[in-house]
Amino acid sequence: MRELLKHYIDGQWVASEGGRRYEVINPATEEPCAAITLGSEADVDKAVAAAKRAFASYSQTSLEERAALLTRIIAEYKKRIPDFAHVISEEMGAPISFAATAQTGAGIGYLLGTLEALDGFDWDEPVPGANARIVYEPIGVVAAITPWNWPLNQICAKIAPCILAGNTVILKPSEECPSNAVIFAEVLDAAGVPPGVFNLVQGDGLGVGVALTKHADVDMVSFTGSTRAGIQIAKNAADTVKRVHQELGGKSPNLVLEDADFAANLPGTLQGIVANTGQSCIAPTRILVPAARKAEAEAFVRDYFAAVKVGNPAEEGGHIGPVVNKAQWTKVQGLIEKSIEEGASLLQGGPGLPDSFNRGYYIRPTVFSDVTPDMTIFHEETFGPVATITTYNTLDEAIELANRTVYGLSATVTGDPEAAKGVVGKLRAGLVAVNQWGGVKGGSFGGYKQSGNGREGGRHGLKDFMEVKTIVNA
Repeated sequence: MRELLKHYIDGQWVASEGGRRYEVINPATEEPCAAITLGSEADVDKAVAAAKRAFASYSQTSLEERAALLTRIIAEYKKRIPDFAHVISEEMGAPISFAATAQTGAGIGYLLGTLEALDGFDWDEPVPGANARIVYEPIGVVAAITPWNWPLNQICAKIAPCILAGNTVILKPSEECPSNAVIFAEVLDAAGVPPGVFNLVQGDGLGVGVALTKHADVDMVSFTGSTRAGIQIAKNAADTVKRVHQELGGKSPNLVLEDADFAANLPGTLQGIVANTGQSCIAPTRILVPAARKAEAEAFVRDYFAAVKVGNPAEEGGHIGPVVNKAQWTKVQGLIEKSIEEGASLLQGGPGLPDSFNRGYYIRPTVFSDVTPDMTIFHEETFGPVATITTYNTLDEAIELANRTVYGLSATVTGDPEAAKGVVGKLRAGLVAVNQWGGVKGGSFGGYKQSGNGREGGRHGLKDFMEVKTIVNA
């Protein structure tokens, strides 16, 4: 078992002041695989002080210096991909093949995309018709709080723009999947990030998270996680009027157009429901299909899910693994059982462990039909490999159903791309994908409504980690 009991503060690995030991559970074996120290308020104070000191000099470095530093980080990151994959697979259950490609690839995508955002980014813009200009400057000390489901994706989405913009940062990763953050700290150390520019404090939300979000010397909080936690973070930050940047929950629709070619187009969107064992905030779980094609859609989706293999995350292959922990397993099981109670038709899967498993937090890939907007699962984020089918009679009704959610992180359209052009602008979501479910390197990522505020990735993500100053000359 890995013993990772120190924090990385001011360029050094240091013991916690008053923290407590926490064991990370492997969701496939239900046995401990790593131990960290959940930090204290004193640890946060030390890290924030280091970041504040470092900001004075790092914020004045040139853009060329910071770009060179990010380039070195990318090179060091690539060397550690096997190490990243191993700990992610072990701690959150991603199959090793998926962890070594999609999970680690998502992180490097943000590193590269942020570096490429420099092309065409105007750091010093003249104001038309005035003797003035607008400049972008570092915002200060940033607290980055990241989740367990795509850990490197979110770490890199926040740290890359901080490094390039000239900010200093304290990272609090999820205590459910913390080892990759330790390796990431080693990557930054090897790349020559100056002391205090990047700091890692392990901990939970009630301890380190609260201390960071309330801290008077933290200028910005960037959080990815649940809407419930995001609301509390915004309240914590309000007293010091710090910037709050959030990517929160989702309940994404997959609007299947009337003339969609199921065989050609549906697999590219259904894959988003089972990838990462459904633990993606943009998983397009709410499948909306024309009423006239209900039986065809039910058969196609049922057969697709029936073919999804569930297996040991330590083994290579295209299977899915367990969900991250017992609490998540219990939540998904509860939603499956609630859907049956509320009258949804179970087409595939259902409650309980998959066949041949007697331990581990595995979920049977599950499909429900006859799901209506008054059912719990139509509105509540599942975070498991569970799809629902809801029918519509007109395209206007389909769009209304797609938007009938408090969330607005992403949406998917399945069908002819030309026909989809008339739909994408009517969907209230920060990301709309046609015949697939993910974003692209260099694009922006973030949500409408209760899915958060601000953007990550590319030029828009870089701007969100900066201040804007107008300079007027006489």
